[in-house]
Amino acid sequence: MEQRSASIRDIVSPKAVLASLDAASKKDALQHIATAASAQIGKDAHEIFDVLWEREKLGTTGVGQGIAIPHGRVPGLDKVCGFFVRLAQPINFDSIDDKPVDLVFLLLAPEAAGADHLHALASVSRLLRDVKLCEKLRSAKDAAGIYRILTETPLVNAA
Repeated sequence: MEQRSASIRDIVSPKAVLASLDAASKKDALQHIATAASAQIGKDAHEIFDVLWEREKLGTTGVGQGIAIPHGRVPGLDKVCGFFVRLAQPINFDSIDDKPVDLVFLLLAPEAAGADHLHALASVSRLLRDVKLCEKLRSAKDAAGIYRILTETPLVNAA
C-alpha cells in the first residue's frame, strides 16, 4: 500500500509549541499541557486532562529516549491536533526505559478518528525516533525554532 507524505503543519500550529514548560511531575505536566491545548482547540482543559490521565493508567506514553507521546480521543473535536512541549527540566514519566522525559508530543483526536489517529501516532513516533532531530529540538532557542525544526521533516503516514 502506498504511503502518503504529510507535514507536521497538518496537525501542529506555531501556537501549539511550548519551548520551556515547568512541570514537577507527569500529572503536573499533563495538566499544564491540557490547559494549553484547551486554549488552542476550545475544549475543556479538565476533559482533556481526564482523557490523557485515563490513557496513562492503561500504560505509560513515555516511549523512551526522553520522549512521551500522550494521546487520546476528545469528544467534539473535528480533526487530529498536535501540541509539542519541551519541558524546562526532565521529569519522571514512568517511561519504558526509566529515563526522564523532556520532549512531549501530545496528540488529540476526534472520537471517531479511527485510522487517522493511529496514522498520526505512528508518524509522530517515527519522527521522534530520529536522535539528531531530537537533539535539535532540545537545543532550539525558542518555540519558533522548535516549530521550524519540526516542520522541516515530512511525516510519512503508516499504510
